[in-house]
Amino acid sequence: MAENRPGAVQDLQKKIREAFEAFDYESNNTVDVREISTIIYSLGCFPTQQDLHDFIGQVEEDHAGFAHVDKFLPAMTKVLLENNVCVYVRFPPIADDLLLQAFEVLDKNKKGYLGSEELTKYMTQEGEPFSQEEMIEMLTAVADQDNNHIYYKDFIGQLTVDTEV
Repeated sequence: MAENRPGAVQDLQKKIREAFEAFDYESNNTVDVREISTIIYSLGCFPTQQDLHDFIGQVEEDHAGFAHVDKFLPAMTKVLLENNVCVYVRFPPIADDLLLQAFEVLDKNKKGYLGSEELTKYMTQEGEPFSQEEMIEMLTAVADQDNNHIYYKDFIGQLTVDTEV
């Protein structure tokens, strides 16, 4: 595989592995297949439900309901490195500025944050809805523990991937 800079693929695989490990609750190099969409979203990719279903079919262990990092890592790396360069063709990412604009549209009072209930309403009732389980996981990761606010400018970088890898 060609690389844009030395160590680019290794850096990308490190980021993929870290995202995977965040959902490996038993520390056994596996995740429940229901976590795969959240992992992919955390890497800044937003596949259609059909693409997601197809991807899960590639990485799921014998229809057992879990995926092992040894299958997930190369498959996700391949998705992110189309044509030997880091071009997101299969699961196109959303640019930071567009994501920020989307949050700003939802933040009607221009507070710089969304409340947990407010974000949950948008994410479970609009577009391709998140499940309650996905929302709980996301809010656990991004909501301020003291006031349940999501300061979206602080975590947009976690939702996107640097396409210059």
